[in-house]
Amino acid sequence: MIKAVAVDMDGTFLNGANTYEHERFDRLFAQMQERGIQFIVASGNQYYQLKSFFPGKEEQITFVSDNGALIFKEQKLAREHHFSSELVNKIISFLVEKSNDLDFVACGIKSSYMLKSANEGFKKFARIYSYEMEEVDSFETLPEDPIVKFALDVAVEKTAEIAERLNQAFEGSITAVTSGHGSIDIIIPGITKGNAIKWLLDEWEIEPNELVAFGDANNDLEMLALTEQSYAMKECSPEVLATAKKQAPSNNESGVLQVLEKLL
Repeated sequence: MIKAVAVDMDGTFLNGANTYEHERFDRLFAQMQERGIQFIVASGNQYYQLKSFFPGKEEQITFVSDNGALIFKEQKLAREHHFSSELVNKIISFLVEKSNDLDFVACGIKSSYMLKSANEGFKKFARIYSYEMEEVDSFETLPEDPIVKFALDVAVEKTAEIAERLNQAFEGSITAVTSGHGSIDIIIPGITKGNAIKWLLDEWEIEPNELVAFGDANNDLEMLALTEQSYAMKECSPEVLATAKKQAPSNNESGVLQVLEKLL
């Protein structure tokens, strides 16, 4: 029996045009509501961005944002994890001093933050994923807002190398994960989409194998490993393909919706 559905967004639920078939989903969502099935949006992106995709449904959907650091239920913050101020300063110093050509975003609970001096192309890219965004003169003068994640946009061919360098420099203190297409997220060790969803399932008294999960990138691995009803999208990383038990059609073919129509 299905009691919960968890979907990644970019490359999974959303198509290449950054949208989905709204009427088709509405029919499925109504069925899930009637059956008491929890619908979870699990993404590395900001909560304010995620909920904008589901107008009128924000109260009924649970949002796991920032790769599991924040959980919002009924539009209220239900759980949060953040870096210590000391570690935030060390990470920022490393990113600024060791990679001076690298633009990045510091993601807080209330807003995300990037430099006014950042590349205009990067600013445009960053605002796709963070709807609440402030530009600051310096990362040394960030507002009082706990930092839950750092987001980097790098050349696709350098993604693995930079992630490895970060993991070596901050061994045990951070985890740098690739989230696809040249994106790297610096997250709190052990705080993942999978960890957050397991917490929700326990709250709802739902067994892991009563969850259906969909993903395409390495920040989905822990979520997909939770359940036997896990689906790798047609275009996905090798690690996702090896972790998921089943495969869904492409996100550009509404693969998530196709599978849910059959399951429901």
